[in-house]
Amino acid sequence: MPIHIELVTQERKIFDEPNADIVIIPAVEGEMGVLPNHAPVLTTLGYGELVVRKGEAEERFAIYGGVVDVRPDKVVVLADLAESSFALDMERAQEARERARQILDEGAPGSENRLAELELRKANLAIRLSQKVRSRGSGLRIIEDDHDDS
Repeated sequence: MPIHIELVTQERKIFDEPNADIVIIPAVEGEMGVLPNHAPVLTTLGYGELVVRKGEAEERFAIYGGVVDVRPDKVVVLADLAESSFALDMERAQEARERARQILDEGAPGSENRLAELELRKANLAIRLSQKVRSRGSGLRIIEDDHDDS
């Protein structure tokens, strides 16, 4: 029996797979693996990597906060922001990391400092995930790059 996974942001549905084998979720309490028939859970997402596996194929996403509703037959991820690991732009992430570090080094006022810290966390996650995907090669994917559920 498979598990259905939906990944949604405020802008659009990012991913929908009705026949996943396992979903690994970056909950704030730590990484959580979800198999079919999992006990119901509602929890908050942290910054981290969401992994969906189906057979030998997998999809990976950078998740930047949100909530997840786990049911025995379905996982609904309502992410604040989410990006496919295959769509991450390493150069853009490195530039964002450098800008954020510069703001933090200069000692910006409170709100700017907080935004820079968040941008630094986001950039570091994007870089780490991008490097992981590239080091493993192209791998098998569940969906094609041009797949769009909008």
